[in-house]
Amino acid sequence: MMLLNLLVFFAVAYLAFDKSTLRLLMTEKNKQHLLFGYTALLTILWSIQASIYDGLEVHFLWMSACTLFLGPRLAIYAGFIATLINCMLGSYQWDNAYMQLICGVCIPALTTYLVYVISYHKLPRHFFIYVFICGFFAGALSICLKMLSISGILALTGQYSWELVFDNYLILLVLLAFPEALLNGMTMTIGIIYAPSWVRTFYDEQYLDDK
Repeated sequence: MMLLNLLVFFAVAYLAFDKSTLRLLMTEKNKQHLLFGYTALLTILWSIQASIYDGLEVHFLWMSACTLFLGPRLAIYAGFIATLINCMLGSYQWDNAYMQLICGVCIPALTTYLVYVISYHKLPRHFFIYVFICGFFAGALSICLKMLSISGILALTGQYSWELVFDNYLILLVLLAFPEALLNGMTMTIGIIYAPSWVRTFYDEQYLDDK
């Protein structure tokens, strides 16, 4: 299991690496502050969790807002570091670290960015569409996919039966989807109003001008 964790961690770090993103991070201090700030906040947020069984931790993600602020590559690195720290602090089990990284970081970040790309090209570029589709909808979709993928892995690997996973974990999906959507949507609304230059995926001239 430790070998699987190492393989997944190295694979994610390698695939998320990009020279232009690294160059941008090294030259722009506000990007550094955003990355380190989000990493710290994600670490704290993910440490506040509830669970009955190991691997079935319930907590908010906030990865959609992180992805829209930082871009998918830096968001994955922020989640990567937050996952490592929570494993070292004991909030996550080392045996399931690979699952948390794939399901709780990569899938939400890539899902959010996919929703953003589709909405950017297929829908009118409007402030409210950006907030509700990329923030609210992507946030709810991300936590749904995270919980579904974790449930599938745990059931398929035989760690828990599907009935136990459904009754003690998946049943909470409906309760978490709206608060997660609200958290990400409100974050994006506040970010766009007070610090639009911090939001990497938001462009004033396309979403606000002449609207």
